[in-house]
Amino acid sequence: MNWQQRAYCGELDSAQVGQTVQLFGWVDAVRDHGHLLFIHLRDVSGIVQVVFHPEAPFYAQARQLRSEFVVSIVGEVKTRAADTVNPHLNTGTLEIEAKSLEILNQAQTPPFEVSEKGFSGEVLPFKVDEDTRLTYRYLDLRRPSMQRHLVERSALLKIVRDYLSEARFIEVETPVLTKSTPEGARDYLVPSRVHAGHFYALPQSPQLFKQLLMVGGLDRYFQIVKCFRDEDLRPNRQPEFTQVDLEASFIDETFIYSLLEGLIHRLFAHTGVTHLPATFPHITYDESMSKYGNDRPDLRFGWELVEVTDVFKDTSYKIFRMILETGGMIKGMNLKGQAAKLSKNILQEELAKGLIPKLGGKGMTWMKVENGQLDSNIVQFFSEAEKAALLSRMGAEEGDVLIFVADQDRALVHSILGQFRVIMAQRCEIIPENTFAPCWVVDFPLFENSAHGLGAVHHPFTQPQGDITGLDREALLTQKARAYDLVINGEEVGGGSIRIHSWTQQEQIFQALGYTQAQIEERFGFFVRALKYGTPPHGGLALGVDRLVGMLLGVASIREVIAFPKNRMAYCPLTESPSPVSSEQLNDLHIRVTEL
Repeated sequence: MNWQQRAYCGELDSAQVGQTVQLFGWVDAVRDHGHLLFIHLRDVSGIVQVVFHPEAPFYAQARQLRSEFVVSIVGEVKTRAADTVNPHLNTGTLEIEAKSLEILNQAQTPPFEVSEKGFSGEVLPFKVDEDTRLTYRYLDLRRPSMQRHLVERSALLKIVRDYLSEARFIEVETPVLTKSTPEGARDYLVPSRVHAGHFYALPQSPQLFKQLLMVGGLDRYFQIVKCFRDEDLRPNRQPEFTQVDLEASFIDETFIYSLLEGLIHRLFAHTGVTHLPATFPHITYDESMSKYGNDRPDLRFGWELVEVTDVFKDTSYKIFRMILETGGMIKGMNLKGQAAKLSKNILQEELAKGLIPKLGGKGMTWMKVENGQLDSNIVQFFSEAEKAALLSRMGAEEGDVLIFVADQDRALVHSILGQFRVIMAQRCEIIPENTFAPCWVVDFPLFENSAHGLGAVHHPFTQPQGDITGLDREALLTQKARAYDLVINGEEVGGGSIRIHSWTQQEQIFQALGYTQAQIEERFGFFVRALKYGTPPHGGLALGVDRLVGMLLGVASIREVIAFPKNRMAYCPLTESPSPVSSEQLNDLHIRVTEL
């Protein structure tokens, strides 16, 4: 085995015709013609065809080859005959005439087909359930599509490193075992053997450490870092995830916007997307909630939400009147040109009675615009003035469908319509393909109501836009934060803020959140003390690597761009973790497991 002379299967070209090359890889497929034996040899770079002639002394050994055998082959690069060229392979005009064969390892029959293409180039079907793929992830990773994902992920992260280094950022690693300082989600805790009854936490983010780096004068920091959050299960989340974390001193929001827009342009250009806007539009949190029903607007299509509460202020329609009498809201959207696609049965049975309750709503009102008139099963309850006002307010035209949701809970109305808008846009196929619409969502609330009082919308280290001294609870809830989220196609791919650099203001925020002085000292004393030693103004942002890479590569799930992900139940079928541990280990950690 002469690995020093190795050539890669997918990188062979016509300039090497007549040369002898050494190849290593896996048998992708075998075709035995009786008088000739062909295999496709696969490595991380691609596939090349190898031919074995019957007169070769190793021909009998070659006929033992099966899929996934690991082999070393020395052979001569040949040009294929014109009628045997395979246009579906990068090396389809070439083949290797084998001069020697060494079987480095045999393989059992795998639980699923690793090969993705047949000998003629046809795409082979791949219908394997995800848990089987994750159980045998090492085999799943041999598939060329999975390898491309991880190779591209590596290339994209190199672009990040190069770009930030050019902008004078330095890469610094921060601790993985740290103090539990709750930031919203639950911490993963690590018990200490040495310090009985005490725990480290795995970081939800490097938030405090990167701010301490600014206190330390490092000026501009970044890190590609693993983070951990013990969150409730969701289809496209992982308990451990990767983010590009960065922080800079003596900057404001405009620095972050310019820096990240340049990085996003460079990343998208790598994947062939060059039509992003030069600068990304800004939309306030309040506007986003009002127009799109959430704080991560998908701007690739219209269908904005429109409030019509005032249109029905004197309505005789009983349901609307009851909601308005209790301070509720009526809001809707115009599904432009969808009347032909959405029958009355679909609107009433599938959507009003089926989908809307699943989204948390009690019902939905719908109307079609047909023959210049509004048509529905309840339109007779509305006055001519109300109908005319609706047509005008909704910008309704022939063939449109108007839908409305009414409820006393305004946040619920926005939540329902925000989800409904995206679901229906996908169903009606109005979202343009290969289009990316980035934006910045800004002017977030600083605080929100929580079960225990006030909570921080982002985290308690975000600087308020104004002075909060002496404000009561209601006034605090009106305050805005110097926070910003980067949203692309309805997905939050990054978020950050300008941080608090005054220790007195930081204590104000903690107090507003209900922390006692003793709690501040216990949880954040080390951090508040650091702020007293000349902390510069600073701010930063974190990009979700898994989500952003998934978007750039057009995959359906972030698990397609993570080498060894957990499944939807936060469980690893490959290693069967989490799993019980021995009583001896628990005793060492001073832990006793009680009956659940």
